[in-house]
Amino acid sequence: MTIRDLTILGCSSQQPTRKRNQGAYLLRWNEEGFLFDPGEGTQRQFIFANIAPTCVTRILISHFHGDHCLGLGSMLMRLNLDKVSHPIHCYYPASGKSYFDRLRYGTIYHETIRVIEHPVSSNGVVDQDENFTIEAQFLEHGVDNIGWRVTEKDCCKFDKEKLKARGIEGSLVKLLEKEGKITLADQTIHLDEVSWMRKGDTFAIAIDTLPCPALLKVAQGAKLFLCESTYLEEHKELAKQHRHLTAAQAAQAAKKAGASKLILTHFSARYLDLQPFLDEARPIFPNTHVADDLKKFAFER
Repeated sequence: MTIRDLTILGCSSQQPTRKRNQGAYLLRWNEEGFLFDPGEGTQRQFIFANIAPTCVTRILISHFHGDHCLGLGSMLMRLNLDKVSHPIHCYYPASGKSYFDRLRYGTIYHETIRVIEHPVSSNGVVDQDENFTIEAQFLEHGVDNIGWRVTEKDCCKFDKEKLKARGIEGSLVKLLEKEGKITLADQTIHLDEVSWMRKGDTFAIAIDTLPCPALLKVAQGAKLFLCESTYLEEHKELAKQHRHLTAAQAAQAAKKAGASKLILTHFSARYLDLQPFLDEARPIFPNTHVADDLKKFAFER
């Protein structure tokens, strides 16, 4: 059975607390493991989450402030230690190439893993294969900082009753999908007569930004939207000063973008109780949830 879930490996901002580690987010989606912004201590958080780091296939760095990347080097070394055979794709702002290299080669180790780098310098599609499309949007945070969209490919779904009524079964189903039509008993049956296209879901993540048009592009129509809300509205001047969002602003973005579900994260260490974030966001966007370390969120179809 394929896994579709989001694990919060850490949800604090720059300063960790007794209960919240620096940010890191693992999206397990079918056969892929997308690790976003591994902060310091991410490798240990995998142990507490009871998840093997070897599930990671792609690492995406939004920007090179320390709380979003200090765990990158140790994660690569851990995957190297585990001798993973699959390539590790790494996506990051191209302007931060020197920081990526320093983190990757910050210590002595014998590298055996295959790391494929994807330095990103412009908005739009940055990678695409038969399963997923990855898109980037540069947000407003004072440094090059990327919000990510991961979208699965649309797929053909068959109507079993219609197939049965037309006498299509076994290898004929695959033939119909491949050819687009088949002929049975002098009758031509087209693919769209017995099937429909299921639109691929989108996961979106925006960590560290002011409200901006790019934020809405990241979140547009997302099934699951993970968004920073470093501050509450009572500290909105601090949010503006440090180029962050409040819970209300994150909720407004989710609403305007037509997202389905919002998860708030990246909380300032000044807040011990996270309930006020829900209280602030839910009147604006009811399907809002709050991240917490090691919490899992199902990513239903």
